[in-house]
Amino acid sequence: MQNTVVKSYKDLIVWQKAYLLAKQVYILTDKLPQKEVFGIQSQVRRASVSIASNIAEGKNRKTVKDFLQFLRIAYGSTSELETQLLLIKDIYKIESEECFNLTEEVSKMLRAMIYKLEAKS
Repeated sequence: MQNTVVKSYKDLIVWQKAYLLAKQVYILTDKLPQKEVFGIQSQVRRASVSIASNIAEGKNRKTVKDFLQFLRIAYGSTSELETQLLLIKDIYKIESEECFNLTEEVSKMLRAMIYKLEAKS
């Protein structure tokens, strides 16, 4: 098995998936009513952007301990986002299987990365 060197956070598949998730959330939340611009729309967008942003910031930190902390924050944001997507589905009947699936995939990837890095520390 070839060991690939990760030069940038953009090389991380988990960041790529999180970035795609944020884009999909923006598309989804455009369907919300105007009255939600400063409510759930703003919250769900911030949560989705937070996932990719924390992965990126953590990757650029100097220590594994710092990277782990940012991965944990990103992982927490996946639960926040899932909760908000459920609210959108239940209240506004706007469903996005793609957003749910990506959120779950990113969450699992982050959890695996966290466990692997904790085991190495």
